[in-house]
Amino acid sequence: SCMSMAEDSGVDAVWVFGYGSLLWKTDFPYLDSVVGHVKGYARKFWQGSTYHRGVPEAPGRVVTLTPSEEECTWGIAYKVHPKDVPEVMVTLRNREKGGYTTHEVMFYPKDEQTAAFTVLVYIGTETSQNYLGPASTQAIAAQIVRSKGLSGRNADYVLELAETMRTIAPHVNDEHLYTLEAEVKDILSDNISG
Repeated sequence: SCMSMAEDSGVDAVWVFGYGSLLWKTDFPYLDSVVGHVKGYARKFWQGSTYHRGVPEAPGRVVTLTPSEEECTWGIAYKVHPKDVPEVMVTLRNREKGGYTTHEVMFYPKDEQTAAFTVLVYIGTETSQNYLGPASTQAIAAQIVRSKGLSGRNADYVLELAETMRTIAPHVNDEHLYTLEAEVKDILSDNISG
């Protein structure tokens, strides 16, 4: 046929992988979305938030991906139209304030009939100024319950993420997330009753 492949197959579209607040607050235009996972990364509340879910003197904690051979992280890939890519990149950079790097990784759709494809993912690395790293579940939960920023309470971020993951990937036990969610709920109910 006369039609070039590029016009037809959407070769220039970019897929962006959401594994944190993008899952419930997708504030950019996208053509399509697919539930699935990336391999070799674990989702951890190891990134500091000094803007959206905390302030510089009292940072909140949000998720980043950390290399982990055995693990995979579930989320949603969003297909972005070529013409929207520059604007979306700016939006994402503004959202992911404080030291995220962009990586290309393979994404495996939940529907196994669909072949894996490359996605862009933003990862807060250990060299980032806002990287906080590991801590006990209790310590992370306590820090989260105390924190809030321009996007609201840090606790709501945890609860929203847990709720979303139960909806899109009910078969996955994300232990770090669900243990933390339970701890945060405990502290919140103690605070109300105490």
